[in-house]
Parts: sequence; structure tokens; C-alpha cells
Amino acid sequence: MAFELKSPKIPAGQPENPERRSFFSTALSTFGLALVGFVFYPVFKYLKQPQASGINVKTTVAAKISELPNDSGKIFRFGDSPAILIRTPEGQLKSFSAVCTHLDCTVQYVPGKRHILCACHNGKYDLNGRVISGPPPRPLEEFKAYEEGEDIFVSKA
Repeated sequence: MAFELKSPKIPAGQPENPERRSFFSTALSTFGLALVGFVFYPVFKYLKQPQASGINVKTTVAAKISELPNDSGKIFRFGDSPAILIRTPEGQLKSFSAVCTHLDCTVQYVPGKRHILCACHNGKYDLNGRVISGPPPRPLEEFKAYEEGEDIFVSKA
């Protein structure tokens, strides 16, 4: 004995189950919209220009004179980004943005070798901020450094 399942007879011109069909249509549309959002949101965030930072500093105290002997360097905060202060072996003060122009890594002074190094991709700058070797496309932004009393000040030139 075999059982046969017979579906109820639906009048011609009517969909099988309109509520079920509209639910699946709405669910599929929502899923598609979410997928588009998940794909395009990161692309949009990547391509959008970053907003200008809120802290705009013109001058700051970078160090005490006693903290910076000849042939040494110090990283300090200049506004909302790092900067580097260097006293050359001759005693001259130099200051630059400490953000590498290649991929925004923080640079450091290498005593004895007389250059500034970006350790991320081995980019090197001379003591004037110009690129010596490596992938950085342009020189470091230079700041003005000067002594006043017991402090070393750095300002945007």
C-alpha cells in the first residue's frame, strides 16, 4: 500500500503561498543589502581622506638641555604626533617629524652613524631630513629647535 501526498488544488493565477514567498524575497533582499554593506564599507573607509587632527601646536618644550648630550636623540610629543630632537656630534640641534614618510612608522636617531633610521623598512635619512636610502618618498618635515634657559624648545618653522 503506497501513500500519495496530494497538494491542495490552488486556483490558477494565485501564487502557492504568498506570505512565504514575500518572506523569502524580503530576507534575500536584506541579506544582499547587508553583504553589499560589509564589502563596500571597508573600501569606503580606506579611500576616505583622514580628518585633520584636533591638536595644533606651534611650539613646545622638547627636553631639558641636560637630557640631550652630543650625538644623541630623543622622541617627544609635538601636538598629537611624535617628533625627534637630535643633538649632533658637533652640538647642533636638529628637529624633525618622527613619522616616516613611507608608511608612518616612528623613526629614531642612530648615534655614531649620523643618520635617522626607520626600522620598519630600513629607510634612512641624513641629519637634514633628506632621504639617504630605502623606500621613503620624501624628506622628513623639519622643525626649528632652540635653547632658552634650561629648556630646548621646538617650533614649526
